[in-house]
Amino acid sequence: MGVRKLKPITPGQRFRVVNDFKVLTPGVEPEKSLLVSKKSRGGRNNTGKMTVRYQGGGHKQQYRLIDFKREKVNIPATVRSIEYDPNRSAFIALLVYADGEKRYILAPNGVTVGMTLVSGKGSAPEVGNALPLSDLPLGTVVHNIEMRPGQGGVIARSAGSFAQLVARDGGYAVLRMPSSETRMILITCMATVGVVSNSDHALEISGKAGRSRWKGRRPRTRAVAMNPVDHPMGGGEGRATGGHPRSRNGIPAKGYKTRTPKKASNRYIIEKRKK
Repeated sequence: MGVRKLKPITPGQRFRVVNDFKVLTPGVEPEKSLLVSKKSRGGRNNTGKMTVRYQGGGHKQQYRLIDFKREKVNIPATVRSIEYDPNRSAFIALLVYADGEKRYILAPNGVTVGMTLVSGKGSAPEVGNALPLSDLPLGTVVHNIEMRPGQGGVIARSAGSFAQLVARDGGYAVLRMPSSETRMILITCMATVGVVSNSDHALEISGKAGRSRWKGRRPRTRAVAMNPVDHPMGGGEGRATGGHPRSRNGIPAKGYKTRTPKKASNRYIIEKRKK
């Protein structure tokens, strides 16, 4: 797994750094039973009103149904292939279970075709296996972590991300999150052992504006280029300098705390994230 710099034969390739995709299984088509059509909405809601700006266009995509719950307990599954997924930065792995069912999961680093993975209580704490936090040794690196039992993994799912199990206290496990926050989560929640694949995703360089358009991202207008009616930072004679950067509805950016002081989840956060 790695990245490579292209030999520039067009202006758009001058700074382009691409993934070599060597970990992907060659010549494999997506599993049709796990594909769902994905409607292009262009930032519009069900009434046709624009609710999100700077979205639209982009290449047509199909959604891959991912098993974030890993609920097929104690049924061994063989890794059939490692595949690309246009809907996320991580790669995905196609599992074929002993009972014949097929499911996609987030591919962890180190999982290869032919490996056998298991989920559930009593499984070995090896890369790709999913276990309750109560069964994992301290210091284990995990991803795809549940916040509530049975919910399905919601934490550490993007390329190269992981959390670390640092302690257990009563009915809670203490995890160091990807954000460096230290937090308590119920020990009955499931997590998958290992680091999410495609950690080199952060090293890729797009190379040109057109690539953002392929992803469905339209050009974003800078706040200082707007009129005062549209943004607090708009207007002024010439190029205005000074002033505090702030959002469209006036909330300051750059370190202004917006978290509710009496939020219920405060009691589970042991140490706040470091900037």
